[in-house]
Amino acid sequence: MNVVAINGSPRKDGNTAAALRLMADELEKQGIGVEIIQIGHLPIHGCIACGHCQTSEGNWCVFTDDIVNEVSAKMRAADGLILASPTYFAGVTGSLKSFLDRVFMSGWGKFRLKVATSVAAVRRAGGVDVVHQLNDFLELAETVIPPSQYWTLAFGMEKGEVLQDGEGTQTLRKNARAMAWLMKLIEAGKGKVPLPEDEPREITNFIH
Repeated sequence: MNVVAINGSPRKDGNTAAALRLMADELEKQGIGVEIIQIGHLPIHGCIACGHCQTSEGNWCVFTDDIVNEVSAKMRAADGLILASPTYFAGVTGSLKSFLDRVFMSGWGKFRLKVATSVAAVRRAGGVDVVHQLNDFLELAETVIPPSQYWTLAFGMEKGEVLQDGEGTQTLRKNARAMAWLMKLIEAGKGKVPLPEDEPREITNFIH
């Protein structure tokens, strides 16, 4: 089994990377491979709502000159996902938002019932908003989000300071272990426990 972890920070080896590495260490102890992909430093187009991905073969984004389709393919193939971001004005980084909009729009239905979680690195405040924003993508994608004892964030300003946050690092370790546990349960249940029945999506709005 393997997990793809997305680092939305533009900083190499910053606090977001340290938080992800801590979680990866826990998953690897459980025999689960982890690939960490940093995208926060890359120029990434925003979604233009053109609809191409809904009708194209394979449901890929119309833009092919950045990393989105390549990484999306890895995410679709993975057993688990981690989305991570530093806190920018109580939200995710701009590059990560553009990346996630396109990955999850083009990948509608491709992540259903994967185990997935989110992580925020924060200096002082706004980290809970980042976790909620990341979890919005995961919930709409019908992923299975593992629990922990608190919101999955850790505090730090300078590189590596998140590792001094005792409660934060404990929260991330417990989240990673719960993620591994859920992944193993799902794997053990294949062929024994049927997946919950799906339905064709019904879309309504407030006008019609």
